[in-house]
Amino acid sequence: MTEKTETESAERLARPLIRLARLVGVATSYIGMSDDYHEIDDDVLVAVLKALGIDASSDDAIAASIRRILDERHGRLVPPTVLHVQGHDDSVLVNTDILKVPSASITLEDGRPYEGALVIGPGDGSQAYAVNGGFVATASVELPADLPLGYHTLHVRVGERTQDATLISVPAKIDLLDPMKNGHLWGWMAQLYSIRSTQSWGVGDYVDLRNMLVNAKTATGADFMLINPVHAAEPVAPLTPSPYLPVSRRFVNFTYIRPEAIEEYALLDPDTAHEIKDLHAQVEPLNGDAQIIDRDSMWRMKMRALWTIFKAGRSQARQAAFDDYKRECGEELEAYATWCLCYDKWGAPDGRPGNWQQALDKNSPQIIALRNQYPDTLDFYRWLEWIASQQLTDAQHAARNAGMRIGIMSDMAVGVHPLGSEVWWNPERFARGATVGAPPDMFNQQGQDWSQPPLSPIALRDTGYRAYRDMVHGMFAQAGAVRIDHILGLFRLWWIPRGKSAKEGTYVHYDSDVMLGILALEASRAGGVVVGEDLGVVPPYVSKSLSAHGILGCAVEWFEQFEGRFRAPSDWRPYALASVNTHDLPPAAGYFEFEHVKLRERLGLLSGSAEEFERGARNEQKAMLAMLVDQGYLDASVLDDAAGHEHEIVIALYRALKGSPCKLLAASITDAVGEKRAQNQPGTNNEYPNWRIPLADAHGNVVPLDDLFARDDVRELAAIMNG
Repeated sequence: MTEKTETESAERLARPLIRLARLVGVATSYIGMSDDYHEIDDDVLVAVLKALGIDASSDDAIAASIRRILDERHGRLVPPTVLHVQGHDDSVLVNTDILKVPSASITLEDGRPYEGALVIGPGDGSQAYAVNGGFVATASVELPADLPLGYHTLHVRVGERTQDATLISVPAKIDLLDPMKNGHLWGWMAQLYSIRSTQSWGVGDYVDLRNMLVNAKTATGADFMLINPVHAAEPVAPLTPSPYLPVSRRFVNFTYIRPEAIEEYALLDPDTAHEIKDLHAQVEPLNGDAQIIDRDSMWRMKMRALWTIFKAGRSQARQAAFDDYKRECGEELEAYATWCLCYDKWGAPDGRPGNWQQALDKNSPQIIALRNQYPDTLDFYRWLEWIASQQLTDAQHAARNAGMRIGIMSDMAVGVHPLGSEVWWNPERFARGATVGAPPDMFNQQGQDWSQPPLSPIALRDTGYRAYRDMVHGMFAQAGAVRIDHILGLFRLWWIPRGKSAKEGTYVHYDSDVMLGILALEASRAGGVVVGEDLGVVPPYVSKSLSAHGILGCAVEWFEQFEGRFRAPSDWRPYALASVNTHDLPPAAGYFEFEHVKLRERLGLLSGSAEEFERGARNEQKAMLAMLVDQGYLDASVLDDAAGHEHEIVIALYRALKGSPCKLLAASITDAVGEKRAQNQPGTNNEYPNWRIPLADAHGNVVPLDDLFARDDVRELAAIMNG
């Protein structure tokens, strides 16, 4: 891609390939982070269209694809998904035969018919379109403003033809919680796995989360805890460290279960209970390791303990509750449990042609035979998900009972692992032959490839967004807020065709009104909050849309700068979650000691010279210190010996954070205890122990959860946030 003029020419827009791409929401040009204009090469467009199932391999194929798409759109009576905003008089176009008047009815989410009258109105005045030897025109069905919220079914009839559409009725926006309307709430940011108690199995777990939430409220007054994604992971070691590469976003990670907190544990006979205590004793020393989180050792022991508890059985009432859970989750649970069983018995999916993940699908006889051969193991994986869901839900209930206004703020990853259960069981939901990432920017000059297959916007539309809305509903069942990583992905995602570099991609657009509407519906039903991570290259229309839907953005102190100067916190936008840093940056103390500079130089991640990068980092720090002094958050005398006043500077960063009008403020636990190491270094895999850094203090000593909120440094930072 090369820099061109500011807009595509009329000649380019008239080309059939460009028309086809734009017809299905594939961008043919874009503006980069530095306002540089790019036009997408033809081979990239052809490959992305192929990933969408659209043939653009030749001029004839392009012409045929355009005609097929238009015929399908005009041939349907009604679009497969229809959005309605409660309180508004919306309408939906109906394709009707010439001289025929359509009729319509609605079945509500609960199965009752909508009793109100549906008015048929005029169409959009477009010219009649020829389909299958006849002509179709348009009419409209008026959707009443008082239509209840929910996922309904719209039935349309034209003559002898009938067709249904998923009718999603959503609130206009998410209302702010009462304390946020004229003020703000604050909470902590934490990587759950990194914070261990003396009772942990070497990795932070759901009981640790429960205790962390309750203690954070009672000891520091916090109202939420933003944690790393806890989406479902592999069933067998080795476990993927990154919480942002889950095998399923529909379910939660059962490796975070605390065995001793399972109800049946208390009913075990003494010998069996002793076996589990012995397993815990083997991994208990991991809790004191300040260097690395060893998930694999933890899981090998914990899984044996969980199997023992599972095999011990349940009471009749507990079994009935388990059976209810299985019925409620239905096929989605079968997908994940079956994938886990295959992984367990046949090994990890690896993408090779002969591997089970590639060679077999959910309907293969071999899969059915495996399920029949190991019914207990299959049920074990269902049970693990049930227990994990219970323990996560218990943590949220405990937080609310302790007085937290929000409780858990869950993090939603952008996508799923390409070899995970969702892609294997329902491949039709995903684009094949493309991955998601980001174009080049000032932080990653080569762009980023996150290896995740994108959801197909066509499949989402055709299925009423069922997979997406089930995922959002599931997250709000166990949290008071959801943070959407890379919320730009609800508007457009950077698709990278197989075999291309991260630079050689393009944006594919999604129906953000529907996806944001679903977020608003589920959040409103749960009385929850939605935060969208909108950092980086974000077009103005995205921020405007998020605000209109009542979705908060993100304000990161280190990113709030323009042309070498940091903006005063008082000038930040109110509708945001404000923090000093992110998990992709070192904690504040590490940032001031240039940990990010040293690390990138050591790992060879710099595109220019190390001296140039360090010079830029030092200038950035000087600018930050100048802002803190100018705004009265830091005494000017500190500048004479900044290195000797690191603690005062970190505290000043949080005084500045408190000076913003943002509705939510987040304090990092790593900043509170003086940790200097970053949790993640973008652009690396095993070159750096991403997502495996235990919580430690400034001296490298482990900080256990048991006395975390009794520490003077934690209480000092909490006092600032409460001030």
